[in-house]
Amino acid sequence: MPHEPMNASQVATYLAMDMREVIKLASRDQIPCLKLGGDKVPRDRYRFIKSDIDHWIENQMHTLNRERLASISKSVSDHHGLDSEGMLLCSSIPDGGLDVPMHARTREATLRELIDVADRAGMVYLKAELLDEVRQREDVCSTALIPGVALPHPHHPVEYDIVDSFVVVGLTHSGIPFGAPDGSLTRLFFLGCCKDERTHLHLLARLAQMLHTPGVLDDLMAADSPDELMGILHACESEIVSDAS
Repeated sequence: MPHEPMNASQVATYLAMDMREVIKLASRDQIPCLKLGGDKVPRDRYRFIKSDIDHWIENQMHTLNRERLASISKSVSDHHGLDSEGMLLCSSIPDGGLDVPMHARTREATLRELIDVADRAGMVYLKAELLDEVRQREDVCSTALIPGVALPHPHHPVEYDIVDSFVVVGLTHSGIPFGAPDGSLTRLFFLGCCKDERTHLHLLARLAQMLHTPGVLDDLMAADSPDELMGILHACESEIVSDAS
């Protein structure tokens, strides 16, 4: 349930956090919540909406270390009844879903090229509508939060625009101005489109975990072909799955 109400204890379990930290963030308006009146104990003074928490943690992921991301991935998976030990990212990349090298030189051209890749892979029903959804999300705030990497996606699940949840990956040899906060150029793109919020957050946590693995980002940036890029992703995710089992 995307609009599922949660209390501080449930948020703490969902995000693998100490409840005291959740309450502290809520008291400082650093996490989205509704403050309740009355003489309630601290854990009952706030109400949270799961979809708001999902968007909040999504925007925090680039600041977290690999161990913290692993904890979140497992707790989110447990909450939704998903398998946290499977090959999630690589299994979501369709045949033909890797674009190396990309030819786009602008943000708009990049989004169009990535969606063209997904369309040719047979993953898109409504191409123009999907492009609009992804473009609108980028207009709110750039997804180029990790240096050199962007994770474009629709702001909300797109149940009717796509055949199934998927990720397509693009790599350009020259950087693209994609709206990174520090003004740096972006070379590696992961377009993630999901039919439901739980799959989106699960995929995002896994991808962030992979990108925080030492040496992996440099290896990905140096890939010369789709096969080489897929090999690096597969080896990295296999290691994460092995460590979790």
